Amino acid sequence: MTLFASDFDYDLPKAAIAQQAIEPRDAARLLVASTLDDLTFTDLPSLLDPGDVIVVNETRVRAARLRATKPTGGVVEVLLTKRRDEATWDALVSPARRIRVGQTMVAGPLSVSVLTDPDRGVVVVGITGDGDVDDLLPTIGEIPLPPYFHGRLDDDERYQTMFSKTMGSAAAPTAALHFTAEVVAALADRGVQIVRVDLEVGLDTFRPMDDGPIEGHRMHRERYRVPEATATTIANARHRGNRVVAIGTTVIRTLETAASEEGKVHPGSGESGLFIKPGYAFRAIDAAVTNFHAPRTTLLVLIAAVLGERWRVVYDHALASEYRFLSFGDAMFIEVPR
Repeated sequence: MTLFASDFDYDLPKAAIAQQAIEPRDAARLLVASTLDDLTFTDLPSLLDPGDVIVVNETRVRAARLRATKPTGGVVEVLLTKRRDEATWDALVSPARRIRVGQTMVAGPLSVSVLTDPDRGVVVVGITGDGDVDDLLPTIGEIPLPPYFHGRLDDDERYQTMFSKTMGSAAAPTAALHFTAEVVAALADRGVQIVRVDLEVGLDTFRPMDDGPIEGHRMHRERYRVPEATATTIANARHRGNRVVAIGTTVIRTLETAASEEGKVHPGSGESGLFIKPGYAFRAIDAAVTNFHAPRTTLLVLIAAVLGERWRVVYDHALASEYRFLSFGDAMFIEVPR
C-alpha cells in the first residue's frame, strides 16, 4: 500500500505546542500508549523490569546559530547543521533568496564563504577563523531553539539533556530532556541500566515531508556511534530476556541502523539514512520513550511504524487530555509489538 505525507497529518492547535520548559524536568506527563494511562515521568521506573536497559543519546547541541553580515551590511542567519570536514559545513541560511555561490560574510572572528547555491535553504559554507570553529561557537553563536518555540529559557542548559557530552547536534534529543538525577537514581534502584550512543541530530529530522508518496522522501543522513560497552550491555540484556528501551527517535534510528538482521547491535560508527516507516520490522528495540511529534514529519512516520493506525487514537487522547506537544512537551511510552 502506498502511503502519502497526508496520511500522517493531524490538526495540531498552537495552544498544544509547549512554550515553556516545565520545572522540574521530570514533572512532564507520560502517556502509556498501550493502555492510555496518564502518568508522570517519575513513573517511568515502574514501567520497567530489573535487568532492562535504557539507551540514551549523549549528543550535545552546538551554539550553531550565527548572525553573519554581508559586505552590503545585510544580516543573514547562518545555522550550522553538520560539519563536513575541518573547514566546510552544511548550513541553513535565512533569508536564502539572495544567497549565491562566492559570497563571503563575516560572523564575529569567522569568515563564512558560500560554496553552493541554496537548496531548500541549505548551502555548503567554508568557514575560516583564528582557531577551531567548535571552540569559538560558544562565545559567538546561539543555541538554535526550535522555530515553533516562542518562550524564553533562563539557561541554555535547559535545552541540553543531563546526558549531553559529545558536541555535534543542531537540535536536542528531546525525549531525554525529562530525565533528572532523581529519575536516574530510581531506575538504578529498580535494577535498570542506562547506556549511551551518540547520533548527531540534524534539522531535516523536523522538516515536514513534501506532498506525495513518502517513498519519495529524501532522508537526511546523520553520524552515529555505538560504543563497545553499549553493544555488550544490550546483548547481555537480550540474552537474559530483558528489554531494550530507546529514549527518543534518534536512539531508535541509531540502534536499528547498527543492528544485524538477527537483531544484534554492533559497535562502531557510521552514518544513518534509515527511514523507518509502517511495515518496518524492528530488530533492536523493545520499547521507547518519545515526545509528541509534528504532523507530516518522518518522526511521526516512525511512531506509526510502531503503533500502526493506533497512533491516531494515542494522539487524539493526548490532545483531548491537554498533553504538551513537541520539543518541550510531554512524553509517551510505547512498546514494540512482537
